[in-house]
Amino acid sequence: MALLVLTPALYLPVSATNGTEVVVFVAILAFILTFAEYNSAFPSFIEFRDAPPVNRLRFVGLMSMVSILTLICKNVYTPTDLTSAAYSVGVAVANVVDFPYSPVRLVVLMLPAEASAPLTELVRITASVAYVAALVTIASFVYAVKVRGWPTGNGAFNVWTNLPLFDPTKGGDVVTRLQRDGRLNISIGILLPFLIPALIKLLTNVIDPLTLANPQTLIWTMSAWAFLPASMIMRGIATLRIAGLIVEKRRAYSTSEATQTA
Repeated sequence: MALLVLTPALYLPVSATNGTEVVVFVAILAFILTFAEYNSAFPSFIEFRDAPPVNRLRFVGLMSMVSILTLICKNVYTPTDLTSAAYSVGVAVANVVDFPYSPVRLVVLMLPAEASAPLTELVRITASVAYVAALVTIASFVYAVKVRGWPTGNGAFNVWTNLPLFDPTKGGDVVTRLQRDGRLNISIGILLPFLIPALIKLLTNVIDPLTLANPQTLIWTMSAWAFLPASMIMRGIATLRIAGLIVEKRRAYSTSEATQTA
């Protein structure tokens, strides 16, 4: 996690970075929180810590976004063969996913009219790469659920350690609440890539989109814009899957009781 936070600051030229002290502090904080969470017997806020590969996929997806976007942004300052290849791949991806009414097109339209052509193109490319990386991450988790049968392959699923923020004793049927939470997370995750650019466009007096000219700001903004909805969709799929397993368990228990009674 510390390396993830430090990647843009370490790889980009010094002239393109700022706030080094803040970046180092956030990296240390991320390391301490992750280490403490995974080495504690009592969960606090990280979900699915004992139900791989949910968090592994999230980390790989976010790390891929940040790394590739860093290479693309570095190509603007000090091009190399590696950065040029990453930029070329980004252009090819942007040409596919940047179509009318797509989330990527909305991100581009979010920029003010006075934004320079190079900045507009860079935002277009980074948004496209981040969005595709998010889609690949979601597809990988769907494969883990549908094909590999997550989470049954990892043993018994402990709701307390894997869903520490979910209180099963707090009113209503657990299955109904899990299904409601799952559908809500998926719906919000699908809508967020469209809503965030529109919201920023409406709040241009408060949020200046031209701050994306700073490469670190651009990298983290595009990564957050793509990763947060993807993470919510994955959480929704996971909670729906857990609800389905509880229903199957109840059905099997009811059948067993009926057989014993007969």
